[in-house]
Amino acid sequence: MFELLGISPQALTSQLLIGLINGSFYALLSLGLAVIFGLLNVINFTHGALYMLGAMFTWIGLTQLGYWIGMPDLEVSYLFALVLVPLIVGVMSIVIEKTMLKRLYHLDHLYGLLLTFGLALVIEGLFRHWFGALGNSYPVPDMFRGGMRVAELFIPWYRLWVVGVALLVCFATWYFIERTKLGSLLRAGTENPRLLQALGVNVPLIITLTYGAGCALAAFAGVLAAPIYQVTATMGSELIIVVFAVVVIGGMGSIAGSIITGLSLGVIEGLTKVFYPQASSVSIFVIMIIVLLLKPAGLFGKVR
Repeated sequence: MFELLGISPQALTSQLLIGLINGSFYALLSLGLAVIFGLLNVINFTHGALYMLGAMFTWIGLTQLGYWIGMPDLEVSYLFALVLVPLIVGVMSIVIEKTMLKRLYHLDHLYGLLLTFGLALVIEGLFRHWFGALGNSYPVPDMFRGGMRVAELFIPWYRLWVVGVALLVCFATWYFIERTKLGSLLRAGTENPRLLQALGVNVPLIITLTYGAGCALAAFAGVLAAPIYQVTATMGSELIIVVFAVVVIGGMGSIAGSIITGLSLGVIEGLTKVFYPQASSVSIFVIMIIVLLLKPAGLFGKVR
């Protein structure tokens, strides 16, 4: 059937895999945005810059750190970076929340959006000044080199690792927020923070940790992306608009909606590149327009 359309099964399967990989990043990034907006009501425009920081810090740790400190043979383990970099970015985000965002919670959402948008421009500008606009990259970690062959298609192990670990983290986040006692406290803190505080719960601490965790998810996606894509100062700004579209389609603040929509739109985008390549760059936005016309709150969202 596909041969009649001039499309080989190998090309179709390859684009499906690429779409699933892109969808994994969409899901991770939109999940972090959904967590922050759903629990804090903050539209976090720094998310793209934090994604870039995750990739950039990983590239620095794995390729540049040894030369900077005069120990060229020093190498940071990829798995170590996968844990350490999100923690570093999460702590940086907590500092931002405590010193800046905290002052805007009683104001309109627009002020938080403008602040985070400005911070994103500052972070991107600094790293563009320090490292230039050209892309940097490093090879796939040794433990994930190679792949498996299915029929005539070669599937790299690292791509499978990215999809698998992204799905695992997405499911773990959803389960934590929707099915655990601490997750119920998080959700209760957004509905009635004064009542929860009267019961002895430290609501400001919960808000701060939630913001840090949501931002750490963006950095985690950046660490996963570094061996696949070129690491540049602008890689976050190039992706954040698409991720916001994913969040809007899934429903602002919907955890499950972000995961399902992110993965689905990645696959749809991949299929569009096969059947109608000219529309691949706008397919997600066309879907967003249709969804907003039919269901303004998003596929899984609720009217606030």
